[in-house]
Amino acid sequence: MTGPNRDWDKEMAEIDKIIAKQPVAPPGKPVPAGAAPVPAPSRAALPAPARSGKTVLTAWIRVLLGVAVAVGVTQWPYAHACGVMLYLYLAAAGGVVLAGLWGAVTAWHRRMGLAHLLSLLVTIWGAGLVAKTVLDRSSYAKHPAVWTCP
Repeated sequence: MTGPNRDWDKEMAEIDKIIAKQPVAPPGKPVPAGAAPVPAPSRAALPAPARSGKTVLTAWIRVLLGVAVAVGVTQWPYAHACGVMLYLYLAAAGGVVLAGLWGAVTAWHRRMGLAHLLSLLVTIWGAGLVAKTVLDRSSYAKHPAVWTCP
């Protein structure tokens, strides 16, 4: 079923004129009727967060704390094959993940690229420690380890 022949260029030009008359509003904020349009700020116009020596130092302390915890967990002094010590080890490995995330969020907000990367590596390392421990005790392994001591 076809209708009458239409001049699409003419109709689109009329629509463009109507759109051009509308006020420009930032996304998510309605413009009241009769208000002047407010241009949305561009990403380049947003100022970088202020970074003092104290904020940089505290961010690096958080990141290096995560690195220290990650290294410390690899030197776990207790047998953690089963039982309560296994659960404490898993809690410590989970703490590595949390310490890495804490440093990563801080470094991200303060726009510190190297610190952020290092924190993400700590987070991945901690997740790997947890994953290895859990997978060794699941049906993933040919001879799975046990969760509780006999």
